[in-house]
Amino acid sequence: MSAHANLPGRRYGLVCSLSATSENFNCTCYLVAGCGVPAIPPVLSGLSRIVNGENAVPGSWPWQVSLQDGTGFHFCGGSLISEDWVVTAAHCGVTTSDVVVAGEYDQASDAEDIQVLKIAKVFKNPNFSLLTVRNDITLLKLATPARFSRTVSAVCLPSASDDFPAGTLCATTGWGKTKYTALKTPDKLQQAALPIVSSTVCKSYWGSKVTDVMICAGASGVSSCMGDSGGPLVCQKNGAWTLVGIVSWGSSTCSTTTPAVYARVTALIPWVQQILANN
Repeated sequence: MSAHANLPGRRYGLVCSLSATSENFNCTCYLVAGCGVPAIPPVLSGLSRIVNGENAVPGSWPWQVSLQDGTGFHFCGGSLISEDWVVTAAHCGVTTSDVVVAGEYDQASDAEDIQVLKIAKVFKNPNFSLLTVRNDITLLKLATPARFSRTVSAVCLPSASDDFPAGTLCATTGWGKTKYTALKTPDKLQQAALPIVSSTVCKSYWGSKVTDVMICAGASGVSSCMGDSGGPLVCQKNGAWTLVGIVSWGSSTCSTTTPAVYARVTALIPWVQQILANN
């Protein structure tokens, strides 16, 4: 059994493994980063792009997971929010026959200490609409918990009242295409620094399709692209990376001059908390 102290903004937590026999009681503890504080710090140039990508530092986005089908095909990203739960996009259409792969950096490598985790239950937001892409969030309850380590840990969740104003510099990560014309997705995890874009500016590109349950970022020479869906848009709050958006939709050509649209996590937190509390 394990206990994990993992509170928003906490810089470190203890993971303890307990084992008992009739004669002995052993407790082995080691230090891991708390939520939103990678043990291996990310290095963001600020000029990076997922389209025409920049490789991430291996292990520096430890909450990033790959969602893969039975053949091992990567179809969406996701984020660990605890040992037992992953958040992704509803439009990814995840089922319990898919798997969550944690601790991965290079999808072409067989040498990485990855964790392939089965999904016990899929909780798709009941208000999700494929037509409007509103409420584009799904929670995945893992059948076996992820083992937190230097390369596997959780992102922090925001509170409903948190504000991440336009201009805030954030980051997005994924194995999505580095050009929309690319035939395949990159092997190595890509990253990009990009600013939050105001709803007013975003609506000047996308009109009424952009609603209060969405947040926009980019139009800065970087873009999310196909295969990044479900992955994180994270911003720093009190020194900890916090999940602000879930890669949802955008330009069909992954234009780097048009903002990409993300599910707004602060608006969806009440539903997340309800699912976590009841399951």
